[in-house]
Amino acid sequence: MPMYFLIAQWGGERRNYASLKFILFTMGGSLGLLLAIQMIGTVTGTFDLVQLFTLWPALSGGTMFGLPMETVKAIAFWAFVIAFAIKVPVWPFHTWLPDAHTEAPTAGSMILAGVMLKLGAYGFIRLVLPLFPTESTHYAIWLAVLAAASIVFGGLAAAGQKDFKRLVAYSSINHMGFVILGIAAAAWAMGNSDAAIRQSGIIALDGAVLQMFNHGLSAAGMFFLVGVLYERAHTRDLTRFGGLYALVPVYGSLLLFMSMASLGLPGMGGFVSEFMVVRGAWPIFMAVTAISLIGLFFTGVYILKALKMVLHGPLNEEWAGHLTEIDLREILVAAPLMVLVLVTGIWPSWIMNLINQAISAWF
Repeated sequence: MPMYFLIAQWGGERRNYASLKFILFTMGGSLGLLLAIQMIGTVTGTFDLVQLFTLWPALSGGTMFGLPMETVKAIAFWAFVIAFAIKVPVWPFHTWLPDAHTEAPTAGSMILAGVMLKLGAYGFIRLVLPLFPTESTHYAIWLAVLAAASIVFGGLAAAGQKDFKRLVAYSSINHMGFVILGIAAAAWAMGNSDAAIRQSGIIALDGAVLQMFNHGLSAAGMFFLVGVLYERAHTRDLTRFGGLYALVPVYGSLLLFMSMASLGLPGMGGFVSEFMVVRGAWPIFMAVTAISLIGLFFTGVYILKALKMVLHGPLNEEWAGHLTEIDLREILVAAPLMVLVLVTGIWPSWIMNLINQAISAWF
């Protein structure tokens, strides 16, 4: 609800449309989730997660509303999956995100990309996998297919954008697809007794959680820098820029750094997390993972396209003498994000040890 008001009150020209679409999608999915939670609580007599992780998966036999318990569990499973797929978002539930990002104020886009999208992935890891281990394993391949579609179509859509902010919004679908691919690989590995496959599942889920962290940093940084440019130029149309590196070199350097972080350049956090997801998912879903790698090509296309259209080429004289350099206050906002991106890329063990300890104990 706070994000709805951020968009509706302080958003762009189409803020009413974007905020309404946002609330209809997210609240619509949450309604099904609420009903499924109530159904689980009615059957088990508790909402305590520790007890539910034992009681609900072991439940069999009996009926509810005249339906076999297996059918009830399947309905609850899909209610959870759809609700969290909307929040991530996973293709084809993604259509609310580009509009919400484009119309949201800069701070709203940073919160949406850095925090809110991760709640959907957290829901998959924290609730769907432990509550529905059998169903998660059974449908893991389909979740992996949707993840691959998110990676490829998100990258392809981003490459076709002329609005800088909308390009970054579609890139979030592309990057979050790797999170879902890692979760799908872990879901399949949970139902497998082979030690090597289970280890691959741990690696994939480690990478997925790290990707959530890294994407939060790089996407927030990109949205912030797009906002800095929009504040000065009052446009996000990529075709109106060009040659800005000569005019605002400090801003250009920050944008180049964050773009490379989003691209997943070795030495930056995104490379580590995406490599771990691919490494973990490859032995489990080889064909799907191979298709997902096509999305990395599109990632390079849209990142390099944006850099070329904004920073390189002949300077658009429209901005000569009018576009001012990024100031110290704005640099201080971007600096912590850049430091964390670099530290995680060079020394990922500072956070990976915490992630791996929790996930290994769970497996």
